[in-house]
Amino acid sequence: MNQTPLPDDSVGAWLLERENALLSPYAFRTADTRGREHPCTPCTNRTEFQRDRDRIIHSQAFRRLMNKTQVFLAPVGDHYRTRLTHTLEVTQIARTIARALRLNEDLTEAAALGHDLGHTPFGHAGEEALRRCYSPDFAHYKQSLRVVDKLEKNGEGLNLTFEVRDAIVNHTGASMASTLEGVIVKFADRIAYINHDIDDACRAGILSPADIPESLRKVLGETHSARINTMVTSVIRCSTDCPQISMDPEIQAATDELRAFLFERVYLNPVAKGEENKAKELLIRLFAHFTAHPEQMPELYYRNTREEPVERCVCDFLAGMTDRYAIETYRELFVPEVWRGKC
Repeated sequence: MNQTPLPDDSVGAWLLERENALLSPYAFRTADTRGREHPCTPCTNRTEFQRDRDRIIHSQAFRRLMNKTQVFLAPVGDHYRTRLTHTLEVTQIARTIARALRLNEDLTEAAALGHDLGHTPFGHAGEEALRRCYSPDFAHYKQSLRVVDKLEKNGEGLNLTFEVRDAIVNHTGASMASTLEGVIVKFADRIAYINHDIDDACRAGILSPADIPESLRKVLGETHSARINTMVTSVIRCSTDCPQISMDPEIQAATDELRAFLFERVYLNPVAKGEENKAKELLIRLFAHFTAHPEQMPELYYRNTREEPVERCVCDFLAGMTDRYAIETYRELFVPEVWRGKC
């Protein structure tokens, strides 16, 4: 990485020495980063990956996660997960695994915090809507990379390191990140959503703990915390002093079966997901409107139409919306004013 060396007496230099002394041979060391697209002077108080973490936390996209759906649309109750609380749970699990394996916790934390920055309003229903009206290739993990590369900071992007960007775009699907820290985020994401979605489904009355097959409860545990502990412990046990991240075959099989159970009973349940078609149609109609009237979008997205197709820019605008902003925009455009309680 072409950058000015850190002063020998700086905190940053001490942190790099600490990595060399404490991290596993399989850990990715900050000194080995492939760097940033736009080189910048290193921070004397933080590693490059700590710096990425801070850039993500202070981004607008990160704050918007607070008002984006995880699974249940506009649930009544204060304790349902949002996309932000999901992100925090993923980060906690990922950091626990990284620390136990003596991998780079700063890289893991930054990637976990940024993995869902490109997620749409209304959860995966929003993602499906943009596949229909924009492109079949639209995916939230690709959009997360676009957010950090192009859309944040009024179009400048966050200028993150290669390794964090790589972990973000490879946190789901068949592809794997180039670092073990990035692979940890993939495991942590699945561990988090499987377990907190069960918790929220029980809260909504769609499931009860007894509905989980007894064979899975015997392997993974009877409670939310027990299941997470079983899965995390399995990853740590199988991955210690190894060049790959994995689970025990029995725990992996039970985890996969539990995920399949969730798809059957929650993710495809008409009670839980019955309103999703309305959310999809809302976004599709907004897409058609702003494609015809791009000048009505915020300045950043309208400005980008000079360089990219209008449809691409409208997709960026809609994908960045929170649930409530999408709903309010729809009301402003399509619901008569008198019906909105205005005179």
